[in-house]
Amino acid sequence: MKKALLILSDGKQFIGAPFGSGGIAEGEIVFNTSMYGYQEILTDPSYKGQIITFTYPEIGIYGTNNADAEAERPHAAGFVVREGCGFPSNFRNSLNFEDLLKKYGIVGIKNVDTRALTLHIRDRGAMPGMIISPFEPDEKNLNEAREKAHALRGLVGIDLVKYVTAEKPYGWSEGFIFGESRPRAARKKVVAYDFGIKRNILRCLVEAGFEVTVVPAGFKAEDALSMKPDALFLSNGPGDPEAVTYAVENIRKLISKLPIFGICLGHQLLGLALGGRTFKLKFGHRGGNQPVKNIRDNRVEITAQNHGFCVDVESLPADTEVTHVNLNDGTLEGFECGKLGIMAVQYHPEASPGPHDSHYLFDRFYKMVEKPKIRA
Repeated sequence: MKKALLILSDGKQFIGAPFGSGGIAEGEIVFNTSMYGYQEILTDPSYKGQIITFTYPEIGIYGTNNADAEAERPHAAGFVVREGCGFPSNFRNSLNFEDLLKKYGIVGIKNVDTRALTLHIRDRGAMPGMIISPFEPDEKNLNEAREKAHALRGLVGIDLVKYVTAEKPYGWSEGFIFGESRPRAARKKVVAYDFGIKRNILRCLVEAGFEVTVVPAGFKAEDALSMKPDALFLSNGPGDPEAVTYAVENIRKLISKLPIFGICLGHQLLGLALGGRTFKLKFGHRGGNQPVKNIRDNRVEITAQNHGFCVDVESLPADTEVTHVNLNDGTLEGFECGKLGIMAVQYHPEASPGPHDSHYLFDRFYKMVEKPKIRA
């Protein structure tokens, strides 16, 4: 039986079996606690440069389909599972999950003790690693793999956005594929900066009542304003926000000009543009079951999250209102600045995959655009 190797930069190793495409995958090893949504997670551009470990023990049960993809192709560097289901059962299935990995050349490994791997990451922190598939685990090969893994570089200081952003502006008009659509009669125009935007975010913007134009990450502020939008949206995306300096510079020019809503990386970039700082979390927040306290409404939301960096709340201007905090570690999950027309959350209110507790934020954004309260 063929074998595969997962090895971390600190030397921790796991022998498993090939899953997906053969080859070598390098990236930051992270874990996701979602129980479903593996296709959306695989295709989420925010996972660029990362090897995803699923804590749920069996992946691939319901197969894959074209409608659930969050981008044109997968962006994760690799995939780690305990068991991979080869016989999916779902009426929407069009392709076995492992075959999807093979189709796009995504290297994976199965038969790994993902609980032990997750505990190791929680203890030591997210770190670089690699999957080699197939692999012959003799002493010489293991020593060579250990040396290569030890030399791998982490994600701090690397701009990954440039690899996932759109090449040119485009319009988006598709709403929800399932469920009832509720378009507004008078649509507001929003320019959405693509730092790695997910399709379901675009659908939520359309459903909230926006006419959406997506622009590349490096799109100049002056060009965005010349399109005469009613609002600006800053999307999710991969990597270290402090490395995306061009985006921060553009956002500084746009603040106070129009209402702005930022999600995930967009939240972090807004924090930097306001003069704040970001830092890397030990192992990040990734999964569809992350508890967040909505301070303004005094209620708890179960949220979908995927980020490894966070805004330092103490570094934000004094007039910034903290709206959401993470109940696991107390880190910042949302802020607003009313006089500047800014709202931002660290998590994913579009919930793809995940709970729908936070869908209201898109409607809140629309209402803010209807009655802007930003200074002249």
